[in-house]
Amino acid sequence: MADILIKNGILIPMDPQRRIIEDAAVAIKGTKIIDTGRKEELVKKHDADIVIDATKKAILPGLMDGHGHAGHSLLRSLGMHNETWYKACKDMYATGSTTEFWEAESALLNLERLKFGTTCGISFFGGGDSIMRVDDPKYAKAHCDAAERVGVRTFVAVGPRRPPFPSLYADWSGDLRRDYMVDFDEQVSVCEKIIEENHNRASGRIKIAMMHPTPHPEVKPIIGGELVDLKERAEKVRSLARKHDLMFTMDGHTRGTIKFCHEELGFTGPEAVFSHSTELTDEEIKICVETDTKVAHNPSAVASIMGRCPVPELIDAGVTVVMGSDAGAPDRSYDMFRHMFQCMRYHRRHFRDADVLPPGKILEMTTIDGAKAFRMEEQIGSIEPGKKADVILVDLNKPHFYPLNMYVDKLTYFANGNDVDTVIVDGEILMENRIVKSVDEQQVLDDAQEQLEAALGRIDTTGLFDTTENYWGKSHY
Repeated sequence: MADILIKNGILIPMDPQRRIIEDAAVAIKGTKIIDTGRKEELVKKHDADIVIDATKKAILPGLMDGHGHAGHSLLRSLGMHNETWYKACKDMYATGSTTEFWEAESALLNLERLKFGTTCGISFFGGGDSIMRVDDPKYAKAHCDAAERVGVRTFVAVGPRRPPFPSLYADWSGDLRRDYMVDFDEQVSVCEKIIEENHNRASGRIKIAMMHPTPHPEVKPIIGGELVDLKERAEKVRSLARKHDLMFTMDGHTRGTIKFCHEELGFTGPEAVFSHSTELTDEEIKICVETDTKVAHNPSAVASIMGRCPVPELIDAGVTVVMGSDAGAPDRSYDMFRHMFQCMRYHRRHFRDADVLPPGKILEMTTIDGAKAFRMEEQIGSIEPGKKADVILVDLNKPHFYPLNMYVDKLTYFANGNDVDTVIVDGEILMENRIVKSVDEQQVLDDAQEQLEAALGRIDTTGLFDTTENYWGKSHY
């Protein structure tokens, strides 16, 4: 007896055999997948309470997003034309945001992931130049409250912000602003409270990860007392991550930073996921191999314009690479289909070789390889009996998919997030026929608009909405 039977679909389970099964079915009981195979066989075996007709739909494991940012969904496009983007993040996240801001933004972020079929992703709790909202655990709790209502899986990455310390924060009670300074140890203490309050809540769908700002010795040498202080801070963050057995992640690795973090700070390891990782040396690729450090590649990010993550080289060396969005601002979405397509074009252009990164590998990076990076490959990332029932249906009955054949090619080259029809997480139907069941979608959008407008009233908005003289009619800003 199954609770849910999905039938008549094209199953791409991402199992070890990488099978593609037409006229297939998937049986779900509780939170788990209990059977997969041909429809004729499963219909005879399972009498389900809910039957979903997947005719002309692809059945896939939920997609993975290896890198994103909480807060960014309310700052889309702001400040990106006149170099005020980082200032916007700093002012908004540290001094202009409230618990209502973080709750509304989380609902929007996770709703977008849900509608695009991303059932598990990482969200740094802040961003810009590592401006993390870790002065009080109430902000992260508000984020996790909204994420739990939406229902997708999430890793919320918290950690101290970039020096100098102490750091300026502001709390708002009505229209009153109260400024205060928070030192490094206080920020780490708040992180531990966030872990204790939120890690593994929502039946394990919400997890906390630890982060540390990526140091950049390639820009400014880190030596003497500064290095001593950095090592002491790094050890406190790493120890907290190990104490609670958390994923450890960093944003913005490039040009020697992985070597520095490995040799000086001990940040590499099987639980580590390093984002961007552009312009790596052969030595750094070897470090990732030897330490089993994972890499999150964000092909649509500005960092990938400024440098290239050597994804084919990493994969050939044996490094696990997960696809990332780096969303949702200033100029990219959480649509992982979009990033899959971008990834193939990006690296093929670099090598002048159309055979680089086949569609099958790209889909692996966004499903089972992502689960490996999250250390959850025994639970999610493929549709196999015994695994969590994180399943999406993609509607192929559209002009841009016809004729129906070569399904993995069709999905990675032609699909977009709006083709996702149904999303199931932990055996719960969160969206069906594009209708979200877990939250009121319009209310989420209205709350997001309201909170962004309120937050803009608390900060200096000079330049945030400005374009440039060359915005129209010229080839460069």
